[in-house]
Amino acid sequence: MSDASSFIDRHYLLLRRLHSLSGVFPVGLFLIPHLTTNSSIVWGRIATGGSVDGGVETFQHEVNFIHSLPALLLIEIFGLWLPIAYHAILGVYFARTGRFNTNRYAYQSNWRYSWQRITGYVALVFIVMHVSSLRWGITFGGLMPTFDPHHAASSTAIHFQDGTWGLAVAAFYLVCVLAIVFHFANGLWTAAITWGLTVSSKAQQRWGVACAGIGFGLAAAGVTAIVGFATLDPDVARSIESTMESTPATQEDVTVNET
Repeated sequence: MSDASSFIDRHYLLLRRLHSLSGVFPVGLFLIPHLTTNSSIVWGRIATGGSVDGGVETFQHEVNFIHSLPALLLIEIFGLWLPIAYHAILGVYFARTGRFNTNRYAYQSNWRYSWQRITGYVALVFIVMHVSSLRWGITFGGLMPTFDPHHAASSTAIHFQDGTWGLAVAAFYLVCVLAIVFHFANGLWTAAITWGLTVSSKAQQRWGVACAGIGFGLAAAGVTAIVGFATLDPDVARSIESTMESTPATQEDVTVNET
């Protein structure tokens, strides 16, 4: 037995709890505002009476706010990347040491056990690709978008509408986002068991209903975002974004002239 394996065996309960905690906070909770922000391309439009301007402006405003945060890179490193790395490394270890038994015991809990690990692998690959494309511009042969934070909606829409390849990208995103949502929602349910918060079967059932509701809500937000960008006119979005860029300068000029 290796030293690493023996260390994990000695501290299994603590590492298991920290693993579940890192999946809920900060990694899991980041998923909620992230999908909410992306889906603002649609709900922002609805909130302004159906105007395309409202959706693009709302989404661009959210992106501008994120990029205006001080020490954003440090926030990403210590608030996301390191917790994701910890959760992923231990998650892969637990997944590799576990055993699929759905062929012998095809119960719902066993299927959730299997899908939790499958979606974990999908989530890990997608998150690495997603971060690489946003932070360092690595597109993986065009599969991931080249994101322009100053033209957030239009640059994303162009990528999702690039002919047949754009449809493939949209489908890829849809599968990966739904996998991540399932992994998070089901992980919420198992985390409560790991921490001893839901001991009785009734408590687990009630919490299961709550987690399912959270999962369906996040899935709806993810699907809404993908459909929104796939149907958004990139030229119209770019025009709105350009107007937003020029507006602060215009207002400043007016103030100077009035002075």
